[in-house]
Amino acid sequence: MKSPVPAICLASLSVATAQQAKPFNPDDMRALLQDPDGKLSQLAQGVIGKNGGNQLFYFPTRDEPSTPATWGLEYEPIDFKSDDGTPLYGWFIPAKDQKPKATVVFSHGNAGSISYHIGFCAWFAEAGYNVIMYDYRGFGKSGGTVDRRGMIDDVKAAFSYAFKRHDIDPGRIISYGHSLGGAQSVTALGESPVKGLRAIIIDGAFASYQAMARVIGGQLGASLVTDELAPKNFVEKLAPVPFLVVHGTRDEIVPVSQGLQLYESAGQPKTLFEVKSGRHGTALSDDDGAYRKRTLDWIIKTLDG
Repeated sequence: MKSPVPAICLASLSVATAQQAKPFNPDDMRALLQDPDGKLSQLAQGVIGKNGGNQLFYFPTRDEPSTPATWGLEYEPIDFKSDDGTPLYGWFIPAKDQKPKATVVFSHGNAGSISYHIGFCAWFAEAGYNVIMYDYRGFGKSGGTVDRRGMIDDVKAAFSYAFKRHDIDPGRIISYGHSLGGAQSVTALGESPVKGLRAIIIDGAFASYQAMARVIGGQLGASLVTDELAPKNFVEKLAPVPFLVVHGTRDEIVPVSQGLQLYESAGQPKTLFEVKSGRHGTALSDDDGAYRKRTLDWIIKTLDG
């Protein structure tokens, strides 16, 4: 997940520099980023609004450079609507060459469209699981524009769609979210528990929007983003659904401390896979998929427990 805050900072700094007729040195930059009430913050807030950073948190695209067929998987294009009527688009990928063990509803990370995130869930289909993956509003072929409240409602709509399909077992549905998708699924499922959901898995997810903005843009970044609907405020409500937190210790995008915060705040039953040397997109694929195997084992034990 990337943040637009540096671009905002550079644009704002250009204006401020022109006004002062002198360049900023590194100490000036650090001081400005750590002063949410300073001139730079006021300028940025004047351009995009006090909480305008919420809208700039996302990087959707509308293209479709690949499909599950590119990965050798059968798939069915699907359409359903969010609670407010926004049309959403996705794919249903049946379990490959076997009777499905369960169905995974996959909520993808920030940037791009579902085409860019197939690799995060194709292995589930290859391991015998149906997969439902979809784009939030403003992403890919889904309608609408990006909006935090609406996107969380889109997560809920994906589960409603899954439970309405007649070709999947409604008693064996699993949530899996990567990065932003993990964060949004925690909030959505904590806010509106899904009856019959068997497990919740997050990989590289964050606990706080403001904390992520601060990682990229210091105090200025945090001042432009709110923590409305932050996962940290909903994760304890997931219990008693079994909860698995996966996070790489070398995650270069979302600090592992964010995943640990979610794990520590969650109720039982919960499990932590802290993947040594795992990065943001590789925690489950490193070491020939060692933690993918552990995740699949955890799922089977959860389903059969």
